[in-house]
Amino acid sequence: MKNIKNLFAAVFIISLLCPAFRCDAENFIVPSFDGQLISYNVFGKGDTTLVFVHGWSCDSRYWKYQVPEFAKKYKVVTVDLAGYGNSEQNRKEYTLEAFGQDVKAVVENVNAKKVILIGHSMSGEIVAEAARLMPDRVIGIIGADSIQNVEDTMPEEMFKQMVDGFEKDFKGEVKKFVETMFGRNIRPELKKWIIDDMSCEPPDVAISTFKEYVRKFENKGIAKIFKEVKVPVRCVNADLWPTNPEANRRYMSSFEVMIIKDCGHFVMLERPKEFNKKLNDSIKEIIKINKKQR
Repeated sequence: MKNIKNLFAAVFIISLLCPAFRCDAENFIVPSFDGQLISYNVFGKGDTTLVFVHGWSCDSRYWKYQVPEFAKKYKVVTVDLAGYGNSEQNRKEYTLEAFGQDVKAVVENVNAKKVILIGHSMSGEIVAEAARLMPDRVIGIIGADSIQNVEDTMPEEMFKQMVDGFEKDFKGEVKKFVETMFGRNIRPELKKWIIDDMSCEPPDVAISTFKEYVRKFENKGIAKIFKEVKVPVRCVNADLWPTNPEANRRYMSSFEVMIIKDCGHFVMLERPKEFNKKLNDSIKEIIKINKKQR
């Protein structure tokens, strides 16, 4: 009970301090399937609910340029996955399946009937897992520099080197890792904020998440998830890493991608106006497809 009270207090304080969540936001906490308390915020109103899910070593603040824009027309929900942001950090393993359950718990608590799941980076795969769990609620998935190639794998030696580096010097290795993710024209203050913020994530949470995420690609584990998801998948990706539409379409009922050129991995922060326009186009397209299928 003490932990729950402390978590509520922390969420309340953060909601007051963080400008991104002051536009008529409502904050909630819901237990996930294993009892972990998941923090989420709700903004705006609308028949369609947009659920924004952050990437590795990030949290819901990374959607600060999307919340005020899309809350004008839709109900917008931002989620802190277990281990991140204001959510509880007592899970032994941070798996994609567990994160999918976190998103499911939030969607069900909001009682959203028509949902588009939007995931940055690894959360493109996480929202696919959530969509697989909620076929009656989810009408589409949108990746933000995500889902480049569901057939992709990481060489075992590279994986081992990265994990060893994180375990020996988490902050230093994350800074070097994240340094490679930016576009040439990113604002220096934004770049510094992202690097400093991501390197301050609890190492045990981030390392477990990284391990489980990479392992999920083995034996086409990610591809199998998308094979079960029967909704359109759209991506707004940077050109930092190549996207392989042909590979993705082997496993998805519908896949299309829009590219933001000369941009880094954090598309929603680096080029928010261009990203929001393309995201809006993807949302409209998914809603149109859903109406035709009724």
